[in-house]
Amino acid sequence: MDLQQFLIIGAILFFIGLFGSFTKKNTIVVLMCIELMFNAVNLTAVAMSRYLVPYSTGNDSSIVDSILTGQIFSIFIITIAAAEIAIGLAIVIVLVRNYKSVFISDVKELKH
Repeated sequence: MDLQQFLIIGAILFFIGLFGSFTKKNTIVVLMCIELMFNAVNLTAVAMSRYLVPYSTGNDSSIVDSILTGQIFSIFIITIAAAEIAIGLAIVIVLVRNYKSVFISDVKELKH
């Protein structure tokens, strides 16, 4: 596979997640769609790192650091996604305890 195919797959995954997060009313499904968007960004970052950074046969450590930038960026995104899921599931638990529902429309009632 070449870079263009990875970018197309990443864009398709991202827009599926974007469409799902805008159209679904279930909080858990929206969180899953946001995770899908994060994974699309991870795929794109790793593909860009693999195909746009030239490889070197030398032992220069700066070349190795620049090759791994996409993978390191993906590790940070995974960490942020884990924190997002923890906060999102806490909100879902509050919704279920207070309203016995997991729909986003019930979140508006939590303001008052």
